[in-house]
Amino acid sequence: MGELKQFKLPDVGEGLTEADIVKWHVRPGDAVEVNQTIVEIETAKAVVELPCPYEGTVAELLVEEGTTVDVGVPIISVAVGGDVPATGTTAEETAPAPAAEGAREPGMEGSPAPAVDPAAPEQKRVPVLVGYGVKAGSTKRRPRKAAASSASAPAASAVRAEPAAPAQPVPVPVPASRPAGSRVAVLAKPPVRKLAKDLGVDLSGVTGSGPQGSITRDDVRQAAEAPAAPVRTAGERREERIPIRGVRKHTAAAMVQSAFTAPHVTEWLQVDVTETMNAVKRLRELPDFEGVKVSPLLLVAKALLLAVRRNPLVNSAWDEDGQEIVVKRYVNLGIAAATERGLIVPKVRDAHDLSLPDLARALADLAATARAGKSTPADLSDGTITITNVGVFGIDAGTPILPPGESAILAVGQIRDMPWVHEGEIKVRKVTTLALSFDHRIVDGELGSAVLREVGAMLEDPMRMLAWS
Repeated sequence: MGELKQFKLPDVGEGLTEADIVKWHVRPGDAVEVNQTIVEIETAKAVVELPCPYEGTVAELLVEEGTTVDVGVPIISVAVGGDVPATGTTAEETAPAPAAEGAREPGMEGSPAPAVDPAAPEQKRVPVLVGYGVKAGSTKRRPRKAAASSASAPAASAVRAEPAAPAQPVPVPVPASRPAGSRVAVLAKPPVRKLAKDLGVDLSGVTGSGPQGSITRDDVRQAAEAPAAPVRTAGERREERIPIRGVRKHTAAAMVQSAFTAPHVTEWLQVDVTETMNAVKRLRELPDFEGVKVSPLLLVAKALLLAVRRNPLVNSAWDEDGQEIVVKRYVNLGIAAATERGLIVPKVRDAHDLSLPDLARALADLAATARAGKSTPADLSDGTITITNVGVFGIDAGTPILPPGESAILAVGQIRDMPWVHEGEIKVRKVTTLALSFDHRIVDGELGSAVLREVGAMLEDPMRMLAWS
């Protein structure tokens, strides 16, 4: 007889306490192998793929997509070493209420639940998989919302009352309109919910045509193209509440910590970058940069790296506990990137050691990984200094906030044609605005000005990079 094992949400190595279930890659009845990717989760820093610790057959998905789960809570059960029938349901189809202590787990009515002895020794941990393991300690499942509990409890009691009746799948269509104040769960996957948000469609008023009455992309598109409904006056939804979780939650906490810990000072400098733009065109023609996207950001990054070499104190951190300034003799260069999941800052590690072609490839790889949502927690940690390119949003300048643990961040504005005095004459030149924010506990006005001035000088005349490298 086989054994039913539950896989608990692990700590992926960053000391995190919770994560969101983004996407399941398996369904009940699927065969799985050890280290096969079964689910994508979103932590406070990035989207992470979790491998399965068991070989067997998926019995049940215990948590639905879009749910926030604490570390240590079971998320999937797998039949190992024999024929253990799968429940045939997913967490999207049924949302069972938390079982009382000693009660049977949902989807396991056919076999008794093992008794829990508080005095029994802790079970042996499963082998560590791909660099993570479950932390010791007890973690309880969060109480589910009232709507989910009330919807699932009657169904469970009905099954117990008439055990002889065969289970029949009953589709649960989502009505097109509901009484005001009613709370009915909407079955829709995260990509469908995002599409509805982008198109301005209220899912509570959409009839689902998918399995179990779930809403599909086509349902959302049809609702968006349908004639506008009459304006409602009673029970009209005038506000939207967006859960603060994942990357957005982490970013907000980090920005508040930085703003209220480090005294920020920001300086601005307008720069004629016409020669930098000419250099970018020339680099694109060189064989060493074939197949690599070369942008002005490459030369901005190189200029900042050289300015850090000439002014190492700007690449440091304030150690409050040790009452020390930690000067970093290496540069993990952060590049702020706006993604669908929020602002993230992946790092080019040891950027100071890279040649210009290697730096260009590293920046291209970093951007592609961030856009694909594949940046790992390791990619987002241990930065020393950061660049944020607000010019891509059509903005001239801004006041960037320091990432925690760093003493400086450089913002680059849009590059546009402007009248400029050049060689004694007013000409149309390519001009941008640089803004450098720094921690005034470490970087005083003289040092901050020197760094910003040197970056600007190298962008005005890229030949200085050769002289100062």
